[in-house]
Amino acid sequence: MLNYIWLAFLLIAVIVGGFSGTLPALTKGAFETAELAVMKIALPLVGIMAIWLGIMRLAERAGLVQLIARALAPIMRRLFPEVPPNHPAMGSMVMNMAANMLGLGNAATPLGLRAMADLETLNRRPGVATNAMCTFLAINTASIQLVPTTAIGLLAIAGSTNPTAIVPTAFLATTCALTCGVLSAKLMEKLPIFRLSPLGEMTGADREKDESTASHVATPVEVERIAPPPVTPLGKGVLILFSLCFVAMFVMLAFPAIASTTAATFGMQVPAPPADLEGKPAIIRSLLAISILAVPFLLSFFPLYAALRGVKVYEQFVEGAREAFSVAQRIVPFLVAMLVSISMLRQAGVIDAMTRWLGPALAKVGFPADLLPLVLMRPLSGSATQGIFVELINRVGPDSLTSRIAATVYGSTETTFYVLAVYFGAVAIRQTRHAVAAGLIADSTAVVASVVICRAVLG
Repeated sequence: MLNYIWLAFLLIAVIVGGFSGTLPALTKGAFETAELAVMKIALPLVGIMAIWLGIMRLAERAGLVQLIARALAPIMRRLFPEVPPNHPAMGSMVMNMAANMLGLGNAATPLGLRAMADLETLNRRPGVATNAMCTFLAINTASIQLVPTTAIGLLAIAGSTNPTAIVPTAFLATTCALTCGVLSAKLMEKLPIFRLSPLGEMTGADREKDESTASHVATPVEVERIAPPPVTPLGKGVLILFSLCFVAMFVMLAFPAIASTTAATFGMQVPAPPADLEGKPAIIRSLLAISILAVPFLLSFFPLYAALRGVKVYEQFVEGAREAFSVAQRIVPFLVAMLVSISMLRQAGVIDAMTRWLGPALAKVGFPADLLPLVLMRPLSGSATQGIFVELINRVGPDSLTSRIAATVYGSTETTFYVLAVYFGAVAIRQTRHAVAAGLIADSTAVVASVVICRAVLG
C-alpha cells in the first residue's frame, strides 16, 4: 500500500503544482526537505538512539527487561500471539509503550526501533511486515498519552487560563484511538487482501529464511539466557535509598507545600518548583512531575541496578550504543523518500485546496472548519502541524473550544507516515500490508473522538 501512496503523493503534487504555478517552490522544498531528513533528523537521532540503546542494553543484561515482560505477559500474549513469551521483542515493545504513555518521545523512538529489530528476527518473509509489526505500529500510532505536554505547553505560551483542561479529553481520545487501531489491525490481518500467503508458496531467499526460523510459534525460539547474580542485601539498601530520593523529588514537584513544611521542620529549604507547575490541580501536577522525573530516573536507575547485579555497565552501555549509527543509516533512504513526497504535496498547495473544498461540508456536521488544515497535515508532518496549531490558537484564542479541540487532536494523534517510514525503514520492510490503514483508522478515530468529547466535556 505504501508504494501506491508514495507514488500518488508525487504525481498529485507535480500535477497540482504545475497547474497552480508552484513548481519552483515544490522543487526547492523537495531538496531542502531531503537535507533536513539527513542533517536534522537522521544524524541527531544517532546520538539520542545511542543513549537509549545503551540504557536498553544495561536493562537487558541486568534482567530488568525480561522481568517487565513477564509481568505483562498475559496482555502481550493476546496482542502478539505469534511472538514467543520469552523473546526479547516482548520487553522492547513494553519499554516503548511505557515511554510513549509518559510522553518521552526521545526515548520512545529508539526503543521502538529496537523492538522492530527484535520482531524482524522472527520474520519469515524478508521485506514483508508481520502481523506483530502491524499491530505494534498501530499501538504506536495511537499510543495513550497520560499528559500531552507539547500541546499543554503551546496553550500556556499563548496565554491560556487553563491549558491542562485538555488532559482528560486527550486521554479519552487516545484510548478510543488505541482501541480502534488495535481492533482494526487484528481484523484486517485476516482479510484476503492482507492475509499472509501460505509458507508453501514461498520460494528462494524467503523460503531459506523461513527454514531457519520455522516452528517458532510452536516452540519458543532460543534466546540468550541472562542470569546475572542476585542483588545483595547491601545493594537492596542502596536501591531503596535511591528510590526514596526520587520519591522526595516527586513530593517537591507535585506537593510543594508538604515538602516545604517538612523541610522547615529540619531547618532546610526546598527549591521552588518549575513555573509551569504552578497553579495546576494536584492530579495534573503529579502527572507532570512524573513526566519531568521519568528520564533522569531511567538514565540513572538502570545503570545502578545493572552495576549491583555485577554487569560491567560502561562496556555494556557502549556495546548497546554501537547499534545506533547502523540503524540510523538504514532509515535514511526511507525517511528521505517519505518526507520529500510529503513536502512536495504541501508546497503544491494540495492541503490548502482540500481545506477549501471540504471545510464548508464538514462545518455543517459540527466539525470546525478551522481544524481541517491541522487534521490533514497531522499524519504527514509533525513540525508543519505544530506551526498550524500555533497559528490557530493565536488567531481564535487559546481558551476557545476550537483551540481546545485542536489541542486534543494534536495530543492524541501521531505523524503516521513518519512513524511508518522510520520504523519500517529500520528493518527494510517494503510491503507494509495493513499497517498504513490501521494507523490512519486510529488517527481518524482520535479526531472524531476529540471533537465529540471536547464538545461534551468543554463545550
